[in-house]
Amino acid sequence: MKDVYIDHLSFSLGDVIRTVEDSAERGMLVSPAGVLREAGFHSHHVCSEKTSAYDLARAAVKNIEGDLGGVGAIVYSTCLPFNGNAGDEKLFHDTRDVKHLMDFPASHLQSDFKLDAATVIGLNQQACTGMLGSLRVARMLLNTEPELGRVLCVTADRFPGAAFYEQSYNLISDGAAACIASLVPSGFRLLGHHAATNGAMAGASDDETVGNYFSYTFRVIRDALIKAGLGIDDIDWVVPQNTNAKAWQILSRLLGLDFGRVYFPSIEDVGHVISGDNIINLSRLLCEGKLKPGARVLLFMAGYGLNWQCVILEKV
Repeated sequence: MKDVYIDHLSFSLGDVIRTVEDSAERGMLVSPAGVLREAGFHSHHVCSEKTSAYDLARAAVKNIEGDLGGVGAIVYSTCLPFNGNAGDEKLFHDTRDVKHLMDFPASHLQSDFKLDAATVIGLNQQACTGMLGSLRVARMLLNTEPELGRVLCVTADRFPGAAFYEQSYNLISDGAAACIASLVPSGFRLLGHHAATNGAMAGASDDETVGNYFSYTFRVIRDALIKAGLGIDDIDWVVPQNTNAKAWQILSRLLGLDFGRVYFPSIEDVGHVISGDNIINLSRLLCEGKLKPGARVLLFMAGYGLNWQCVILEKV
C-alpha cells in the first residue's frame, strides 16, 4: 500500500459568536449554561440567517485555494442531510421537480474553485465522524487510482435556525473544515484507520449514547493501534472531538494515557464543530510548534448512527 499524506489544514466557523449564557437565554440549549460551562464549553459559533453550510465550506477551501493544483477528487462530507442540498426546497414544493433537491454543494465547490477535472464523492451518513471517514476514502482512492493526484476532503454543516445547539450534552458550533490528501510526503503520513458502526443504537437517547461512548471509544482506539502495529505509548498526542473534558479524564485512565497528552483546547471558544474538531485542534497543535518530525497523533471522533472512527498520523 502506498503512503498517503495529509496537509493544508483549514477551517471556518459560523459568523456569530455567543456565550453559553447568551444561547441559554435565547432558548437554544437543553442544559443549563452552568452545566455546559463546567464541561469546558464557554462560547460557540452560529451562522447568521443568510449564511449557509456551503458558505462555510467555501470559506474553508478559500483559505487553501493556492494549494488546490492537481486536485483530482473531492470528498465532501455533511452530517445533516439538510446540508447536502444547496438548492431551494420551496422550488421543489412549488414545481414538484426533484432536480431542486439535487443541487449539490460539492458541485458548486468544484465550479467555484475551477476544479473541472475533479470527480466528486458525497459522504453523508457518518455523522460527526465524516471528516475521518473522508480521509479513509481519500487513502483508498489514492491507492487504487494514484493518477487522481490529490484529494480535497471537506466537511461542512450548520444547524437549522430552530435547532437546539446542543447534542448529547455537547455545545455545537456551525463550521467547516478542509484538508488535502496526496502521495507527496508533506504534513502528516497516514499510518492507520479504524471504524465501527452499531446501527442498532441509531435511535439511542442522549444518556444511552453517553453510556456507550467509553466502551466503544476504548475498543476503536485499541483496534486502530493494533492495526497500525503501535501501542498507546507510541502516541505523542491524542486529538479528539470537543466533548466533556471529564470524559477524556476517564478515557485517559482506561487507555493508560497521560491526560496531559490529550489536546483539545478549542473546546472553550469553538465548541463541538460536528466533523471539524480534529482539524481545528490539529491546526492549533501545529501552530503552537508542539509537533516535531516523527511525532504520532491519534485523531478520534464519535457520532450518531452510532459511529466511531480513529485515524493515526505521523508528522513528516
